[in-house]
Amino acid sequence: MPRLLRWAAAVVAAWALISTASAQSNYPDKPIHFIVAFVPGGATDTFARQISVDLQEALGQPVVIENKPGAGGYIAWTHVASSDPDGYTLLLAENAVAISQALYKKTKSNFDPVTQLDAIAGLAASPSALLVANNIPVKTVAELIAYSKTQPKKMDFASAGVGSVSHLNFEVFMDKTGLQAVHVPYKGGGQAIGDVLAGHVPMTITSVQASKSLVESGKVKALAVTSPTRSAAMPNVPTMQEAGVAKADVELRFWFAVFGPKGMPDAVKAKLYQALAKVMNNPATHERLAKLDITPDLIDGPAMHAKLESEIKNWTRFIDAKGIKAE
Repeated sequence: MPRLLRWAAAVVAAWALISTASAQSNYPDKPIHFIVAFVPGGATDTFARQISVDLQEALGQPVVIENKPGAGGYIAWTHVASSDPDGYTLLLAENAVAISQALYKKTKSNFDPVTQLDAIAGLAASPSALLVANNIPVKTVAELIAYSKTQPKKMDFASAGVGSVSHLNFEVFMDKTGLQAVHVPYKGGGQAIGDVLAGHVPMTITSVQASKSLVESGKVKALAVTSPTRSAAMPNVPTMQEAGVAKADVELRFWFAVFGPKGMPDAVKAKLYQALAKVMNNPATHERLAKLDITPDLIDGPAMHAKLESEIKNWTRFIDAKGIKAE
C-alpha cells in the first residue's frame, strides 16, 4: 500500500509539472490586469493607457487597466505582491514605489518591493517641471531664489502629498539651491496644480504631461525641467542644470516599470519582456509618447531590479539626511 501511495503521489507531482509547463507555454490565455496605484488621468495611468492597446496586440490577450488608488500606493502594491505569480496580475509602477519604501521604511508596513515583487522591465522616463504662479514676479530659477529672500515669511510649495514624487523632487530642489519654503501637501497632483493656477500657492513641481498645456496657454510659468536635456514638449524651458541647480544623486524624472508578484516563472517573465520590448521599440509608440514627453528607456528585469535597489538606497540617504518624516 505505501508503495502504491508513493506511486500515486509521483503521478500527481508529474501531472502538476506537466500542467504548469503547459500553462506557461500557453501564456497568456486570458486577460492580463495592469494595476495602477493612482487615479485615472495621472502620469502613470496615462502611460498605461498609451501602451495597453499595443501590448494587447503583442500578447494576443486583452490588457485591462485597474486603478487602485489609496494609502500612497500601498493598496495597489500589496495587492499585486499578494496575487498569484502567474503573470496575469501586474503592476505598472513609477518612482513612488521606491520613494515610499525609503520614506516609510521605519513604520509598521512590512511591504518590500525588492523582496515581494519581480521586476519585468523598465520602460520609460519623463521629466517634471518647476511651475510658478503668474502672480509671482519671476521668470528664472535665480530670480525665484532672490525673490524668496525678500519675502517677510517663507514661501509655500504645493505637492501631490507627503512622500509623492512632486514633494521629494521639491525637497531636492531646495537642498541644491538653498531655497527655503513650507510644504503644503494635497491629496493629489490635480489639487496642487489648481491652487498654483489660482495663485493660492506660489509653486510646485509636477509632471510635464500635466504642465505642458498650462504653460502653453500662459496660465502658469515653467522655470526648469528635471531631465538631463531639454524637454521636447517644452524646448524653451531650461534644465535644472542650465538654470544653475547642482546635479542630484537621485532620479528626478518619473520612471515607469512593470513588476509582478515574486516567484513568477522565468518563461512567463521572458514572454512579457519580449512583448513589452516590441511595444517600446515600435516607432508609432515613440511618436505617441513623444507628445507627452515620455522617452522610451527599456531595460530588462535584472537591470530594473538593480535600479529599484539603487533608488531606494539613494532616496533613503537623502530622506534621512534631511529629516523628512512621513505623516
